This record gives sequence, C-alpha cells and structure tokens, in this order.
Amino acid sequence: MEMPEIPETPAKADKAGKSAKSAASGQAEKPAQPVQDQAPAQVETAIRPEQGQGQSADQKFLAAVRREIDWVDEEILSLLNKRARISKRVGRLKAGSGDPVFKPTREKKLLDRLTAMNPGPLPNEHLRAIYREIMSSSRSLQRPQKIVYLGPEGTFSHLAAMEYLGHSVEYLPKANFEAVFAAVSRGEAELGVIPLENSLEGSVGQSLDLFHRHDVFIQAELFCRIRHALLSKAMRMEDVSVVYSHPQPLAQCAQWLHANLPNAALIPLESTAAAARTVVDKPGAAAVGQSRLAEMHGLSVLASGIEDAPDNWTRFCIIAASRLADGQPDKTSILFTTPDKPGALAAVLATLAEAGINMSKLESRPLKSEKWKYVFFADLECDLYAEDNKKALALLRERCHTLRLLGSYPSGPKLDLNRE
Repeated sequence: MEMPEIPETPAKADKAGKSAKSAASGQAEKPAQPVQDQAPAQVETAIRPEQGQGQSADQKFLAAVRREIDWVDEEILSLLNKRARISKRVGRLKAGSGDPVFKPTREKKLLDRLTAMNPGPLPNEHLRAIYREIMSSSRSLQRPQKIVYLGPEGTFSHLAAMEYLGHSVEYLPKANFEAVFAAVSRGEAELGVIPLENSLEGSVGQSLDLFHRHDVFIQAELFCRIRHALLSKAMRMEDVSVVYSHPQPLAQCAQWLHANLPNAALIPLESTAAAARTVVDKPGAAAVGQSRLAEMHGLSVLASGIEDAPDNWTRFCIIAASRLADGQPDKTSILFTTPDKPGALAAVLATLAEAGINMSKLESRPLKSEKWKYVFFADLECDLYAEDNKKALALLRERCHTLRLLGSYPSGPKLDLNRE
C-alpha cells in the first residue's frame, strides 16, 4: 500500500503557490523584509541558488535590491493603471456634465498636498515633475487635448507647455501669436500657451494686444527660468560672424554678445527655434536659444548662460475659449478703458484700494482703433468673481468706460526649463 503524500502546511503551500505564480508570470516577489534593512550577509539567504553562483556578498546584495525595486515598480504600475481606470470614469462623468478636462486649481491643490505629505528622500521638484506627467496622462484619457503654441518645435513656449502640461497631449505649432489666439478662440485647440511678460524686458506687447482682439480667457499661469546659449555648427566662437534669434533673447544677451562677438551682425527672427534651424546650414552663423535646441538640430553649444542677468524669468499664460470655474483661484486679469475725463484712472484704482484688492501689474497699450486712446491690462490678487468682491466689481463696471474680465486662475509655479 502506497504511503499518501503529506500535504504542506497552508502557509507553506500558499507561499509556494505564490512563488510559482510569480516565477511563471515573470513578476517579482514581494520581499519579506525591505532589503535596505538587511546586511549583505543576511541577503545571501534571499538569493535563489542560480542567482548566487559565483557572486560576492555585495553582488548578491545588489541582486536582492534590484528584485525589491522590480517588485516596487510592479506595484507602481498596478496603481497607475488603477488611477487611469478611475480617470476614464471621471472623463465619462465630465462629458455628461460639460465639465472641462483641464482643472488647474484642482491640480495645484493636489501637488501642494502631496509635497506637504512627502517624507523624502524623493525631492519635491521630482515629485511634482512625475505628477505633472501623471495628470497629463489622466487628462488625455478623459479627453484628448490639442495645445497650440508659437512654433516651430523647441521654442520657449513649446518647452514651457511640455514642462507644465506634460507630454500626453498633441502639441500644434503656429506661425505667430495671432494664429495661437485664433485657434483657441475658434475652438480648433482646447488650450494655447503664450508668453505674457519677462522679468528683464517687460511685457510682450503683442500678447496683450491680442487679448483685446480675441475672445479668450486666462486659465493658468507659469513662471519659467530662462537661460540662453550660443549654438552653432562652428567649433570656435572666432568663426561666428552673424547671430540669429528672437528680439528678446538678443536684447537679454546684448552685453555678452557685444563683449564676445563685437563684430557679429545680429539678425532678429520670429523665434529661437527658427534661429536654430536657420544656422544648421550656415557654418559661420550662430543662434541664441535654449541649449536643448542644440541636440534637436545637431548643433554645438559654444557658450552657456550668456544672458546678461542670471535671474531671468518669463511668465507664460494658458489661454482657453471659456472662463475657468474651478475652486478658489487667487488672481484675476482684466482689460479696461476709462472715460475721457480727469481722475478717471484714479477712480478705478481707488475702487480697488477701497476693496482691499492689490494690483500687481498695470500696463497701458494703444488702442489700434482710436488715436491716442489706451486700453489698460491689470493683474489683481483676488478672485474678482467671488461673492465678497461683487460690490467692487459693480463699481468697476460703473467707473470704467469698458471692462472685460480675462478670467481668474491660480498663481503659477516656478519651473526650470534648463534641465538637460
């Protein structure tokens, strides 16, 4: 009579089953104890025989650490897909209610909450970058988005858009700012990215003027640090006789260019990316632009950090065809004109002062339709649509000749476009 097999204990059988299942599927097993809490000698027992042959204790320890990373990666993958499934459900609900996909106030609160909870060692900067891509994917799963920007590929507007909105969207370059505003106002793209002002050179006048001509709203802002490099096919600076770039970078690097290339002709073009493309076939030419353009166009970086002032920032805005209605934004931008009478502008400013509303920017632009008439662009540190500001808004409408609210939105993050 054959002796019956003695079954394994439930715990051993379960462990064996899980190990076999993991091995069959190629999945990593969850470590019983985190490897970082073990010494190399302890880890030797955790290495499978075929992995441990001919390996030192350090090699075995590294193998165990890598298996733990593999297991963590699989857990992350599972959670990312779980989040993606939830995002798709959110997308179906938004489609039924007409709710927009892009919710910058909600996204800002999420990033602020996660960074406040972050115990490290992952730096908050890295955490924010990771989650911007996760949120970009979530938006795309809910509803694919088209984003327009001043092209060609590689402009500061393009880099700023990717840094803030992520890579899971369709980016469409446009030939000029007018085309960006027109595409958004006509509904050809959900969002547009435009530069509004630079910390050294001031406002981008063309952008301000286009707000007066197109029915679009600001939904978000971001501040990007700008660094410039000299890019060329030439291998030596002495061989450069002409420099191309957008007028603003040429102005921002004027002292450096005068000191290092005093005899070079400076030629303005519509963008830094266009300048980089132009010099590809011109050995004696160079472009001023972001260093990433060198890799994109096969150029050499002859010099980096050539801007005259190192603390150089550009403020970009995300524009859309509709006003943002999302949470509690903390900034509002307005366009207004005043009656042609003494004290008209002072009355508008007094209205804001009486309501305790701080104005962080005020700029006048000439009206194209009337000689010597001006329209004012202003940034207010408040949500002008809020119930608390209804009285101030009513007084503004009364004291302005025309008043247009360009939208309320969250204060923007500071981003670095210079990571290689």
